[in-house]
Amino acid sequence: MRAILMIPLALAGLCQAAQAGDLSSAYTDLDSKKDCVTYAQAEQGEGDWASLTCSGYRGYPVLIAYDDARESLFYGFPSSDMTTVWESFVGFNSAGPKLEWRIETNGDRAVPFAVIHRRSISNPEDESKSTEVLVVAKVSQPEKYEGCTVGLVLATGNPAANDEARKLADEKARSFACGKDMRVMVGDVPAFGRVDN
Repeated sequence: MRAILMIPLALAGLCQAAQAGDLSSAYTDLDSKKDCVTYAQAEQGEGDWASLTCSGYRGYPVLIAYDDARESLFYGFPSSDMTTVWESFVGFNSAGPKLEWRIETNGDRAVPFAVIHRRSISNPEDESKSTEVLVVAKVSQPEKYEGCTVGLVLATGNPAANDEARKLADEKARSFACGKDMRVMVGDVPAFGRVDN
């Protein structure tokens, strides 16, 4: 009798796992000179800033807002006026050339829900030393326009950083409420802030 009861329970567990979708990674390159178009930038005497839109994953763009050697990145679809929230490290920083997109696949539909992107943050006391951090971000979906940083994982000196970033992306990104939920910090990461427009 127990064996007969176990079969439906096991099948129910398989059905629930199938409904959640299969999770995988896809990788894209980001070269601002090759993959991006500048759509706004400072005029003479207005400082040093620029806004770029770049190719991402299967039509999902990457937006870069650059200002005074700091970068704020937005992954996915922005609102119609291209307005995104400024999220960046306080120190001078730059984005790495490779993006890991976390993908959920249900049947023939594959949707990127998170990005893991390495950033390098300068040390103001020693310019020869920088700190590497993996930024885990929620990907903004069409007509929802909700994308933001879900968490930060210290990568310098942390051999488990990639695994920790994937776990964070898979567990938090899809349900994360941008502007309300608290970012997750793994390790002693450099100061990071958000400025709502």
